[in-house]
Amino acid sequence: MSQESTVPGEVVETTEIPEPGAVTIVVPTFNESANVRQLLRQITESVPARLPCEVVFVDDSTDDTPEVIEKAAQDCPFPVTVLHRETPVGGLGGAVVEGLKAATSDWIVVMDGDCQHPPALVPDLVATGERAGAGLVVASRYIKGGSRAGLAGSYRVAVSRGATWLTKALFPRRLHGISDPMSGFFAIRRSAVTAEVLQPLGYKILLELAVRSRPRTVTEVPFVFQDRFAGESKSTAQEGLRFLRHLAGLRAASPVARMIGFGLIGLTGFVPNLLGLWALTAAGMHYVPAEILANQLGVAWNFVLIEHLLFRERRRHRRWWDRAGRFALLANADLVLRIPLIALFVHKLHLGVLSATALALVTTFVLRFAGTEALVYLPRRGREKPGRGSTAQQGEPCEQTS
Repeated sequence: MSQESTVPGEVVETTEIPEPGAVTIVVPTFNESANVRQLLRQITESVPARLPCEVVFVDDSTDDTPEVIEKAAQDCPFPVTVLHRETPVGGLGGAVVEGLKAATSDWIVVMDGDCQHPPALVPDLVATGERAGAGLVVASRYIKGGSRAGLAGSYRVAVSRGATWLTKALFPRRLHGISDPMSGFFAIRRSAVTAEVLQPLGYKILLELAVRSRPRTVTEVPFVFQDRFAGESKSTAQEGLRFLRHLAGLRAASPVARMIGFGLIGLTGFVPNLLGLWALTAAGMHYVPAEILANQLGVAWNFVLIEHLLFRERRRHRRWWDRAGRFALLANADLVLRIPLIALFVHKLHLGVLSATALALVTTFVLRFAGTEALVYLPRRGREKPGRGSTAQQGEPCEQTS
């Protein structure tokens, strides 16, 4: 707070707007050699000298992007670093996490390398965070003053809006106050980042940050999404599928959500089970062995969905054949356990057959879920192994100028 005298003998208090602190700009890149020189030029022209700045490129490219950055960095008045990953774990989101770990400034601004995020907004993002005491400042296309003009074509606009609606519907509390959870342009305090809890998949790192370790105070600034300077968008159908898998993994992060998902997947398993039973009995097989074999189709179906939708991040704790065998054993034990439970409930609790059957189904379901989580997907004590490729190879920093 500062004091300013406008009339003799009178003191008027005015609020001092805090100056932005130092900032690290993290840019994930994949084959953006045609864009990075222009991006560094824009940052040089837009970020004022009073704002100490460094740029960290985390690069997964298969082209000459690192070499282009190194040459362009020689004309920059701020340090520029390249961390090249031979193994692109987690996609562009994983690259951002590596950049968050490497950042040295109090504020970290994440932006794309295709010039669709205007560097001129970097000081405003940081200054807004300082004024609001926020831990996260999101550049939003969907508040007053913002625009998604740079999205090419009605298809991409529809996909973007649909993805935004879906994520906000799935995470209404975590995304409260964030109008653009699909934005790749934001500023976050380094003290608000717990990189170890992040498990990105694909390029929507803001969603990952907001759901797993969202800072308490979040604010937004509007921005106009620019046209891509060069090259083509990296958004593909494959990235869309990764995004849906990521959503499922985030939504299944809590035990209650995992149990609900486990039950819904189990219900879908009746389809291959019944189809297999129909095919085997139509071929002349007795219904008892036919049901035993058909049940394995349902077990396999459930295993594949559970592996990819509920426990994707825990698969590294055991080999796939170990997980599959344990899962199949638990699933088939369900059949063996259910009949004695029904008899117990009928004779000891004096329930009707339908009530006893329903209670047995609920009991075996809960036991199967708990058993699956504990015996199939929890790490073995003292023998946890890092995931394949969890330690990405990083290249040497490129030449820095000050």
